[in-house]
Amino acid sequence: MERAERLRRVRAAGLERAEWLGRLAGGRVAARTVAVVNALHVDGAGPREVAAVLLDYGERPPVRLTAADVAGLRMAADEVRDVLTAPDTESAVRRLNALLARCAGPLRLTSHDGDAPWHPHIDSADEAPWDEWFRATSALALLTVVWERQGPPGAVCAARGCARVLIPYGAGPTRRYCSRRCATRERVAAHRARRPPRGSTSG
Repeated sequence: MERAERLRRVRAAGLERAEWLGRLAGGRVAARTVAVVNALHVDGAGPREVAAVLLDYGERPPVRLTAADVAGLRMAADEVRDVLTAPDTESAVRRLNALLARCAGPLRLTSHDGDAPWHPHIDSADEAPWDEWFRATSALALLTVVWERQGPPGAVCAARGCARVLIPYGAGPTRRYCSRRCATRERVAAHRARRPPRGSTSG
């Protein structure tokens, strides 16, 4: 009985560790960066909505944000968005290096007092303000995207009228749209534009 309980605990700890490693993976953090930037820049989200996004991307509850926290996060998100909207790799790198120069402290490893697997941080402390944390974690994630892909880390959705940003890389071809909805809307618009006007004759 004791052996079975020990095995159960080991398996549970292993699953929790794997879950946390998934939350901390560079691609997951980059996706969270984009989601927070879009929530703040496009949707004008408040404390409750931003907290929901952070929880969706792996922050442990409770996430309590004040209006002042969100105001700071909005300023940080605008700086990060500037990197994501750069037109080419060189511009993105210049903007990212400038952001890193402003926000990066010494690279350190932390486990948040044993609550998470060891992972890198470049903010000043585990309890750094939300805006400092967001700048630093986003900059580190986007640095990894540029390093791995040797291209700009972000793009603006190609759908007309959409201001959302996205990470253009994935398993398949380069992404151009922030969502299936935008991609479908553009395909429908392109199809309609190709159709001859009603009543016209060909030949």
